[in-house]
Amino acid sequence: MYKNFFVISILVIVSLNLSAQADTIVLYKKSSVMIPMRDGVKLFTVILSPLNAKSAVPILLKRTPYGAELNLPDGGSMNVNEFSGYTLEMAKGGYYFVTQDIRGKYKSEGSMEIHQPLIHRIIKGSVDESTDTYDTIVWLVKNLENNNGKAGIYGISYPGWLALVGAVDPHPALKAASEQACMGDLFLGDDFHHNGAFRLSYGMEYTYDVEFDKTTSSDFPFPQFDLYNWYLNLGSLKNVNEKYFHHKIPTWNNFVKHPDYDSFWQQNSPLNYVDHPQIPMLHVGGYYDQEDINGPQLMYEHMEKKDSFNRNYICLGPWNHGQWASNTADSLGKISFESKTAVWFHALQANWFNYWLKGIGDGKFEEAYCFQTGSNQWKTYTSWPPKEAVAKKLYAHTDGTCGFNKPTETSGYVSYTSDPKKPVPYRTLPIEATYGKGSRWKPWQVEDQRFVYTRPDVISFILDPLSEDVTVTGTVVAHLFAGTSGTDADWVVKLIDVYPDYDKINYQMSGYQLPVAMEVFRGRYRKSFTDPSPLTPNKPEEFIIDLHQVNHCFKKGHRMMIQVQSSWFPVIDRNPQKYVPNIFEAKESDYIKAQQRIFCNSQQATYIELPVMNK
Repeated sequence: MYKNFFVISILVIVSLNLSAQADTIVLYKKSSVMIPMRDGVKLFTVILSPLNAKSAVPILLKRTPYGAELNLPDGGSMNVNEFSGYTLEMAKGGYYFVTQDIRGKYKSEGSMEIHQPLIHRIIKGSVDESTDTYDTIVWLVKNLENNNGKAGIYGISYPGWLALVGAVDPHPALKAASEQACMGDLFLGDDFHHNGAFRLSYGMEYTYDVEFDKTTSSDFPFPQFDLYNWYLNLGSLKNVNEKYFHHKIPTWNNFVKHPDYDSFWQQNSPLNYVDHPQIPMLHVGGYYDQEDINGPQLMYEHMEKKDSFNRNYICLGPWNHGQWASNTADSLGKISFESKTAVWFHALQANWFNYWLKGIGDGKFEEAYCFQTGSNQWKTYTSWPPKEAVAKKLYAHTDGTCGFNKPTETSGYVSYTSDPKKPVPYRTLPIEATYGKGSRWKPWQVEDQRFVYTRPDVISFILDPLSEDVTVTGTVVAHLFAGTSGTDADWVVKLIDVYPDYDKINYQMSGYQLPVAMEVFRGRYRKSFTDPSPLTPNKPEEFIIDLHQVNHCFKKGHRMMIQVQSSWFPVIDRNPQKYVPNIFEAKESDYIKAQQRIFCNSQQATYIELPVMNK
């Protein structure tokens, strides 16, 4: 749920085929208004209007909890070249750019509830983000001079979720939407939990940021820069309310009240209240999104099942959270993409809205646009994931290798000790505040995994150098056969691209361990996310873990590696490893060491299922 996307979205884009467009707008004028909703609440709205447009123009709406106001007085004007590349060419062609504070945030009236489910269908006369979007468009179409009666909605992160739900039961003038990095299910795979494992540092810092003062954003007042030891010394999660929040942060209170996937989380999942694309929808996501990696993939797949009018499309790139809104996005951390992938996306986005809102272009969009990392190429597909991918199993072996042959030994495992007092960091120290000064939060998902490779509580299985390129395109799934001496456990599984020991292309990348896909699973939920149950000590069980969708070419000479560990701190809270009904109420004595076993034999084979493309 990345902040401050308004300034970014209003950064240079080239090579657009806009010859059919007559206008070339030079100036935009800023105004602001309080738009009334059906219940009388008024929402603060900033409007950038094109000056001297030769023809009627459409409306492009973004709704946000992060502040809509611009550093420009009402009546003031801005040159079109002050727009970011993200929207520059659309601005040149002429749009109304509208940004609105959602109810209860910044200058809007009313009260805010994070990710309120859509209730207008269930409770007559109720309001939600869908009805607020509808009422906003009613006012805009009626009051903006020389608009063409068509509107689109877009946004990144929380504004992306607002675009998703704003396209449910839409006003007739709303013709197209693009949800970008929207949150999906908040217990299964985005923001606050991944497969039931709680995202501690992000969940604590973000909820304080949004809810401590609902009129603005607030940084938690940490007393130090490196937060690894701060979170470790925090102890049990119950100390958050007892020492710091004092039950004043509503979403944190909900974490405590709803530790499992109960009706609260289910009703708040867009899987429950968004079913099909009622207008054309372009889902946009990043393979390395550190906040909402699952949402665009999940919602595209969910809505595709009922897409009877071919309105559902997806674009996935090599990006972290919202990186496509930058000027270039030619790299992330030390990983080069060898092209300005953001510029490429800006063109796609402009073509998308220009077609649906202006009738420019032929409207022949590909079903899926998915950048291929490793080979660094854009690819298109007629279905996503592509049906032609063939499932292959990469097996772990007890000698620390992995391969495509199943283990033949009838018994065998590797083991390590997991100690909650010495958890594995999820990235190199220091662990800065998520949105704090000097934070390296954005690129951590491409960080070289050699920083944990030699830890005794991290187990690795590595393949021999590849004799030819291997392209993995689609959903990667881990099948982990594991056991623990405790009664609960977290399992973190990674698929890693290991660069050659001496990389002739870039010697500084020699031996680099690039995480292609990785995810965590809380063991208590192996049977049900709704009804957790303790693990039986030392009993081998299979844990099936979705590692998400990728499109990656493992190059000739590179090696594949499987890596397993049981902590990922502090992005994931420490599992006590002793089963307790509610981890948010665990006692200090509940945190115990455990002996973990990863089974690698013919009867209990640990492997990662890879969707491999034929040449």
